[in-house]
Amino acid sequence: MGTTRRKFTREFKVAVVREVEAGKTVAQAAREHQVHPTQIDQWRRDLRRYGERAFAGNGRAYTDEARTAALERKVGQLAMENDLLKKALAALETRAGAPEGVKKKR
Repeated sequence: MGTTRRKFTREFKVAVVREVEAGKTVAQAAREHQVHPTQIDQWRRDLRRYGERAFAGNGRAYTDEARTAALERKVGQLAMENDLLKKALAALETRAGAPEGVKKKR
């Protein structure tokens, strides 16, 4: 059976990073806390980059890039829906007998 993933609290991660920033070597902190040195480096990068928003929750941390990508996807989806509705409205107007080129006021 496989090993289970360890979960570290935000407070633990911040404490380990602060120890390293206070002068302790990454290797020494890694040995003391039984964490891989690369993991501590990742925590340092995240804390430096995202500040108080770092280590927000389970899984991937909330980032500005992720929010921007999600909003861009939503804008693209809404633009496609808008185009579809415009085409449907134009088709309905031509079926209703409205002369082409003359738009009804909405």
